Amino acid sequence: MANDRASDRTGDSASGRANGQWYPPEWPDRIRALAAGTLTPVTPKRAATVMLLKDTGDGPAVHMLRRRTSMAFAGGAYAYPGGGVDPRDDDRDIGWAGPTRAWWADRLGVDEAGAQAIVCAAVRETYEEAGVLLAGPTGDSVVGDTTGADWEADRAALVARELSFAEFLDRRGLVLRSDLLGAWARWITPEFESRRYDTWFFVAALPEGQRTRNASTEADRTVWITPADAVAGYDKGELLMMPPTVASLRGLAECGTAAEALASAPGRDMTPVLAKARLDGGEIVLSWPGHDEFTKHVPNTPSHTAPASPATPSDPTPGAPA
Repeated sequence: MANDRASDRTGDSASGRANGQWYPPEWPDRIRALAAGTLTPVTPKRAATVMLLKDTGDGPAVHMLRRRTSMAFAGGAYAYPGGGVDPRDDDRDIGWAGPTRAWWADRLGVDEAGAQAIVCAAVRETYEEAGVLLAGPTGDSVVGDTTGADWEADRAALVARELSFAEFLDRRGLVLRSDLLGAWARWITPEFESRRYDTWFFVAALPEGQRTRNASTEADRTVWITPADAVAGYDKGELLMMPPTVASLRGLAECGTAAEALASAPGRDMTPVLAKARLDGGEIVLSWPGHDEFTKHVPNTPSHTAPASPATPSDPTPGAPA
């Protein structure tokens, strides 16, 4: 059934929570440290995440993963398949179909090498975490069933970085179908966060003959759910999500079909969204420009654990920016 319920009445944890929004407890301390100049912002790592859609009788449903509750970063939060750019994702030998790298560079606001890396990351991570591959033998075809021991061996090699995406496509005689993606939004993790990502959000329709599965070691469940139901779960405090996830769902809820979502993507604003923080009397005010619903007023009360300048984190979570 396309619209599986994903209610999680786990209650509020040590992190703050308004509706179903994830909120790390260390933010106030980190914000004060950043303002005082004792915290050096981490350089954000480029990442990509894909909102896979399929049509149902109730409209399009989106494929979502739930982060394992044991994860240090956004445990229990719902997100989309995605992750960081592999340094080899800008390999110029990669098989490519669809809009040119120059077109994608203009759309994504980066240079051509960066555009290829980001698009490749989106396709590669979707295959690594959901088993769905946006590639085909030709520029107008898509692979069908991607299950089986040989496919799984290649997927595992990609995850382990033993195999580059270019090598994987070449071995399979495939070309990446960049035309199956639509750029939807770009969010950058706040400067005061310990894990930072510059993440491009994409939308894509589930290819015919393929099916999703939970192939991610960081997720304990997956669900197909309509954007409207997902947003309703967030508004009721039943589903935990980060601001970019909620914002993207609200946009998707306006689309009647997967094709309509893809058709609307070129008109989406790709201006990066970066959270701001300011001290206002006895509280810290957090805001996300253009997204007033996420504004937070946090008591300006130091905790017992002051943050240090963090080390660079490992791989990002799906849909990473908070």
